[in-house]
Amino acid sequence: MIRKDLKDYNLNSPSIITIGTFDGVHIGHKKIIDQLTSISSKEQLTSILLSFFPHPKMVLQNDRDLKLINTIAEKEELLNNLDLDYLVIKEFTKDFSRLSALEFVRDILVNKLNAKHIIIGYDHHFGRNRTANIEQLKEFGLLYDFKVTEILAQDINDIAISSTKIRQALINGEIQLANKFLGYDYFFNGNVVHGNSIGKTISFPTANIEVDEPYKLVPKNGVYIVKTIINEKLIFGMMNIGVNPTFDGTKQSIEIHFLNFNKNIYNKKLTIYMISRIRDKKKFNSVEDLKKQLELDKVSTLSYIESLNI
Repeated sequence: MIRKDLKDYNLNSPSIITIGTFDGVHIGHKKIIDQLTSISSKEQLTSILLSFFPHPKMVLQNDRDLKLINTIAEKEELLNNLDLDYLVIKEFTKDFSRLSALEFVRDILVNKLNAKHIIIGYDHHFGRNRTANIEQLKEFGLLYDFKVTEILAQDINDIAISSTKIRQALINGEIQLANKFLGYDYFFNGNVVHGNSIGKTISFPTANIEVDEPYKLVPKNGVYIVKTIINEKLIFGMMNIGVNPTFDGTKQSIEIHFLNFNKNIYNKKLTIYMISRIRDKKKFNSVEDLKKQLELDKVSTLSYIESLNI
């Protein structure tokens, strides 16, 4: 699968398209994509997922606080395993949002992407002010010779999953619930950077992670069980998200104490998979109290890992 900007897309083969932000590429999204690729194979059409970036809310509502489940690179990685021919990313701008429904269908879907079949949710709205719905899309289909397949309300409601629900679960620190909705362990990519080295002084050295993109959603502050791959080896760890209140910190950091691992990995890029939450952040009365709690956290983490039978 190739990711292309819309302006670079110039293939003339007839296509089947689905449209949306698809943030999270969760199990509800996968159901839509399975339907897309199945029809693509039967009708010999190029399968396209048309997505948008930045998120429309960031542009239209100037919502700079909106965090996304996936970065563009992560979305491409997830979609790369789902038999799509193309992920096409359209830059979402205010000018683009002002396109009428007719202009969007004619200029983008038909003339640019050569749509012959469109698969879309029953409640999808598009065009300026999102005034057009699936009925208008079907009318355009008669005009421009493409079919429309509707994803029924029952199919979507049976899943009862949305990107919004997953974001909220992550914000609440409900990692296992988020992972259940996603169908995979929530993950982020980041570089190992130098920190304040406090962990070394209490026998819990940590790797400080700097997340790739500022719009990536970082879950609620707390202590989590995580895993990663380092030099082709699966490594588990305890991750702390927070401001180090015991040491009067003020800036949020992400620090991981990897278990049974003691190698220099500064400047290494890691993918961190979040498995479970251990506890909330807490300010301890002393460094010794903190160390005792970390020892308890380690016992809990090792017990959990053992239960995974890996």
